[in-house]
Amino acid sequence: MLNRLNKIFDGVLHRSQLRRIQRWAQDVPAMDFSRLRQTRKKARELQRGLERTLQRAEGRLALPLIGSDLVDAPLHSDWTYRPELWRLPVSPPGLAGVANETRFGAEAVVFHNCDVSELTLRQIRNHLDEDLAPFGVNLDVFRFDGSFLSLVVELPQQAVAGLKRRHLVRFAAQIDYEHPLEVFVRLNVRHGPNTEQLVRELPLGESDVAVDFDLAYSNLNERRIERAWVDIIFEGPDMNQIYLRDVTLSRRPRAEI
Repeated sequence: MLNRLNKIFDGVLHRSQLRRIQRWAQDVPAMDFSRLRQTRKKARELQRGLERTLQRAEGRLALPLIGSDLVDAPLHSDWTYRPELWRLPVSPPGLAGVANETRFGAEAVVFHNCDVSELTLRQIRNHLDEDLAPFGVNLDVFRFDGSFLSLVVELPQQAVAGLKRRHLVRFAAQIDYEHPLEVFVRLNVRHGPNTEQLVRELPLGESDVAVDFDLAYSNLNERRIERAWVDIIFEGPDMNQIYLRDVTLSRRPRAEI
């Protein structure tokens, strides 16, 4: 009963507020300047509150939902993952003049060897209907006087739990560029004192890309695997804007013959 009364009261109050705003709009041409200034002040206060409400409501209602781990992975995948930067909000959401070895969120680190950094990094809310990732990562690169730029993403322990040389590890991404550039992905797996590194080049200039790392061609010691991470390496990124709309990883066992 109380909820019903609250709904009725909210409806009456809402209609009353609408009538007041409509009356202000009608009376504006005839108002004296003193009353007009007061009305403008009240309208601006209402506008700020409405804009905050709309922004928060649209953020919650926008697709995809924050925290979504829905991944378009190959059949028979036994592990899938969307890193934090593309799944959850990070703080701060943006960085400017990014220095070497700057951490962005809990999992990602930026590496470069520029003398003067003209690199900005921002996490942006995705909003297109086809987006599966809640967030994207935008890199704005102006003058770049270094020889390498990479975004390193640490993988959780689940990535290496039960990892075998018969596994295929897939890296998939949606990338938009201002100008096409070469992008390489390096999978690193630490096993004992050694680190196995496998490198693949992403198809040049394509938006939806995926590459597979075949661990059968590695010297991986399955009994000593400790952790894994990926490097996303950008070649010649100066004067470019790179938007990593989504990044996902998955693994699947090779079909038995």
